[in-house]
Amino acid sequence: MREARTTCPYCGVGCGVVACVEDERIVDVQGDPEHPANFGRLCVKGSALHETLGHHGRLTRPRVDGVEVDWETALATVAERLTAVQAAHGSQALAAYLSGQLLTEDYYVANKLFKGFLGTPHLDTNSRLCMASAVAAHKRAFGADAVPCSYEDLEEAELVVLVGSNLAWNHPVLYQRLKVAKQRNPLLRVVVIDPRVTDTCEIADLYLGLKPGSDARLFTGLLAWMAKRNKLDRVYLEQHVQGFDEALAAAREQDAGVEAIAADCDLDAERLETFFYWFASHLHVVTLFSQGVNQSSSGTDKGNAIINCHLAGGKIGLPGAGPFSITGQPNAMGGREVGGLANQLAAHMDYDTPGARDRVTRFWATERRVPCLPDGPGHKAVALFEAIERGEVQALWIMATNPAVSLPRADRVRAALEKCPLVIVSECMADADLLAYADIVLPASSWSEKDGTVTNSERRISRQRGILPPPGEARHDWWIVCEVAKRLGFSEAFDYAHPCEIFDEHARLSGFENGENPGEGRRLFDISGLVGLDRAAYDALAPIQWPVNAGAPHGTARLFTDGRFATPDGRARMQPVRPRPPAQVLDAARPLRLNTGRIRDQWHTMTRTGRAPRLMNHRAEPFIEIAPEDASELGVEEHALARLHGAGGSYIGRVRVSRGQRRGEVFVPMHWSRHFSGAARMGELLEAYLDPVSGQPESKHGAVSLEPLPLGWEATLLVVDDLGVAEAAWCDESRYWARIPLGDCQRWQLAGGELSACGGVEGARGGVEKAERDWLAWLEAELPVPPTLWCTDPASGRLRAAGVDEAGRLRWWFMSGAPRELPNLTWLAARFAEAAIGEGLAPPHRRRLLAGCDDGAAHQGPVVCSCHQVGQRAILGAIREGDDSVEALGARLACGTQCGSCIPELKSLIEEETAHASAEPLEDNAVA
Repeated sequence: MREARTTCPYCGVGCGVVACVEDERIVDVQGDPEHPANFGRLCVKGSALHETLGHHGRLTRPRVDGVEVDWETALATVAERLTAVQAAHGSQALAAYLSGQLLTEDYYVANKLFKGFLGTPHLDTNSRLCMASAVAAHKRAFGADAVPCSYEDLEEAELVVLVGSNLAWNHPVLYQRLKVAKQRNPLLRVVVIDPRVTDTCEIADLYLGLKPGSDARLFTGLLAWMAKRNKLDRVYLEQHVQGFDEALAAAREQDAGVEAIAADCDLDAERLETFFYWFASHLHVVTLFSQGVNQSSSGTDKGNAIINCHLAGGKIGLPGAGPFSITGQPNAMGGREVGGLANQLAAHMDYDTPGARDRVTRFWATERRVPCLPDGPGHKAVALFEAIERGEVQALWIMATNPAVSLPRADRVRAALEKCPLVIVSECMADADLLAYADIVLPASSWSEKDGTVTNSERRISRQRGILPPPGEARHDWWIVCEVAKRLGFSEAFDYAHPCEIFDEHARLSGFENGENPGEGRRLFDISGLVGLDRAAYDALAPIQWPVNAGAPHGTARLFTDGRFATPDGRARMQPVRPRPPAQVLDAARPLRLNTGRIRDQWHTMTRTGRAPRLMNHRAEPFIEIAPEDASELGVEEHALARLHGAGGSYIGRVRVSRGQRRGEVFVPMHWSRHFSGAARMGELLEAYLDPVSGQPESKHGAVSLEPLPLGWEATLLVVDDLGVAEAAWCDESRYWARIPLGDCQRWQLAGGELSACGGVEGARGGVEKAERDWLAWLEAELPVPPTLWCTDPASGRLRAAGVDEAGRLRWWFMSGAPRELPNLTWLAARFAEAAIGEGLAPPHRRRLLAGCDDGAAHQGPVVCSCHQVGQRAILGAIREGDDSVEALGARLACGTQCGSCIPELKSLIEEETAHASAEPLEDNAVA
């Protein structure tokens, strides 16, 4: 056994990971106790990384026009077709769409090829969907996309403000770090500003459940309040800031007092003024903001409204002080460093940076060829797919992302991809639904195989090390790009033998003519101190925060400590902000405000986390979270299926009634793709309204209607993995389906039929079927192994059946009826494992199959602790027996003893159970 240190591929915290490798397999992962981002902690997703590996389901060979080919054929075809499109339509007809899942070295060569040598500006990234507004706000205020803070500022702060961030679920390790800091420092206060009462509220001293979209109103009100009460740092403003008068004038335009601001934000005025007083009275204030701020048609202004308050109070450049944008992806910042956005060139140089285009051209020039950089910015993400729809872009290369799910108006995105003459997809998973639109498929390496660097939310560069070889013929993204570039005639510019050579070039470009020209300030992004690393030094590179140069050889934890910014005169710029409401307006047809986001145990479109069965148990199906009053008015019930209608389509999920949800609003997760459910792509619900500065789409403020999904039947089917049954066999006739991996089998939740006027059941295909379906006939027709055991449950009339082959192996198990009546799925899944090792079912197990468990125990209910697979029913039982603390539950059941992600939910269950679950709705401004 050997150990290898690498970095987690999930959120922007950038946790260090120690992987235990045995026989060329990663058998376990632990947090790296030496990594300064996490000091040994991992969340549940990180701790399950080794469970997401394996060659099953991986892409292992290139494909051209649906036919597997060798690499030479695939690379030559890519080069030929790109050349043909360029010759026929010009460079502007070429585009690339990248991902924060790529490593910095992958990003660098892709940006260099498309912008530098193919001459197209149309290269953008899915970071446009999460961090572009923060980038724009940083550049307007600081003169550069520079996050001023470090994680250690959480320990130094007197006040931490969380805005639009469910830190407990989306950045769990950082949340645990803040929680520990609060325990060590009783004077540290935490304020949570979020429309939803989330698990993050567990540590909140003050919760402000504001109206969605009113963040800018709150922070412009704070600025005016600080000025009115003489809480400004006049010396700091005079010496280090421009634009204060204009920013304050804009804030005062709407300032009619705390009562008016509270009314606009739908908040209690006394609680709002408490927050204003806390913020203004403390110097060491950190404001963490994330997607709840950025994903708006006015996200840039919201970011600047927050930054304005920090500048006005001098709360920046100090220990425990500053506006802190928390990125969503592991390398969103690395992509920004190399020019991965359509409005960037490279190394934090933009098209409007004086001399930048000439500088990058000279740096990339080779003896044989001079780059042909575009004259100006290209299409940003949403505009890029609109250009494809119009036929302006004829060739698109997508790497490591799925815009057919994540972009708004996802139906139009898919239609654009269908129309595009050339779609190239670099992907690691064979079941990614984006592959249906690909003309050329290139198998890429994944985490544990990729070798390079990533940059986390605090500007810390870490190594993601290649530990295992890629399966089959899969290759690294940087290698694929460089090999295509060589076949396009650019060999000299892309002749890299190892990612360390790419990193070295990237580092050299960051320092190239940096501040040497008269009238130009020094670019903050400068890692020239890392130039010249050989392979051994590159492999041993310890995590380090940029800038890293002669003036900061060991990195820089905190920026702007001297009050100098990256503007021509060194002064920060406050921006006049005039709050705007969400662009997606509610009306009679769509009266509910939609909020979207991530859930605790899943990541993006689940291509990785969906391979770890225990990560599917916390929220197994797509869901719709709604307030109790709204659920009652709209006639939807807990656990029932309901349908949302939005701008571009519909969404079906299970209802979750939550007292933490504001009235008139619903929440849905972003993760489900066509691979996991038939109608749960949240991008269908959103209109493509954009921030005019950043181009980031408004994903937090949709407008929807909700209705119950009328059904004639529901059923659960467990099928062994190798049964070879196509999805279409039952998905086409179901109004709803969801696929849930369970290790040695797949669980399918199916629902269909609709009561018609004549009392029959109208099927999804428009026909009429019987109200009581002949399930045995259906099972015999649809499954290769016929029903072997079956019975009708006398209590409910539900059918249970199983298929056992001639060798005595369980091949499938079925139950009609609602999933809330499910028996013990853990026990059932274990029976498929018996079949997998060839033992066949033991006679007692065969007899108990129709009961659904060996000991008569019911299903454990929703999983709360994913690490130890502890269900809600076991936890409630332990609470009723006297285990009324997290520690006591951990001692009995082990829940909450590993990553800690479930602790807020455990506390909530304890409070609800001991208080006998009060039926009154939670007040908007109460702390959960």
